[in-house]
Amino acid sequence: MLDFSRFRVITFDCYGTLIDWESGILGALRPILFAHHAQMDDSEILRLYGEFEAEAEAGEYRSYREVLRDVVTRFGRRLNFEPTSPEQDSLPESIKNWEPFADSTSALRQLKSTLQVGIISNVDDDLFAATERKLQTDFDFVITAGQAGAYKPSLKIFELAQKKLDVNRSEWVHAGQSVYHDVIPAQSLGLATVWVNRPSLRPNIGAVRHGDAQPDATVTSLADLARLVAI
Repeated sequence: MLDFSRFRVITFDCYGTLIDWESGILGALRPILFAHHAQMDDSEILRLYGEFEAEAEAGEYRSYREVLRDVVTRFGRRLNFEPTSPEQDSLPESIKNWEPFADSTSALRQLKSTLQVGIISNVDDDLFAATERKLQTDFDFVITAGQAGAYKPSLKIFELAQKKLDVNRSEWVHAGQSVYHDVIPAQSLGLATVWVNRPSLRPNIGAVRHGDAQPDATVTSLADLARLVAI
């Protein structure tokens, strides 16, 4: 079992880990597909989202708002329709309405009583601002792709976090829902990792690309993680 008493800092991925992004993604994309008579089950929508988002983030850095507009464009390209500009905007604009998981805010409060708590997220600062209000947490620090000019699994965002944290890697644990985006890069820097394997329409993967790694601990909810830290 991971000894959480040795950590001073815990960082979290946000979307998929603290925020129910699968519901948010589906809520934004289903109306677009319906409007263009494109039929697809929800698990396939999430699979393609994970594929398209990774592709859109892989090239020269663009804002997350632009990445999400590109995701909508890629759905249209794959399914033979041309999304309108408002449809492209609707996915990034929907982020402000994405809700935390039921256990997120209470678990964050519990964790913050013993640890510094931070965010490392593939998002723009302005888009995260609305999310931060929903999480009702005074984070000790927030590191975004917008600040780093790079998206996880790039190490740049983690390296920027370390500069701002000023903490030994042995005292820092990172938790995320995505093995691909979070566990693999964090482990490559020598960080302890927790896989928050939330229930999903795509079990063990979610709306991301598949990744293969062995985290130091695995939980299925943030409440479970808070209980482990309190032991």
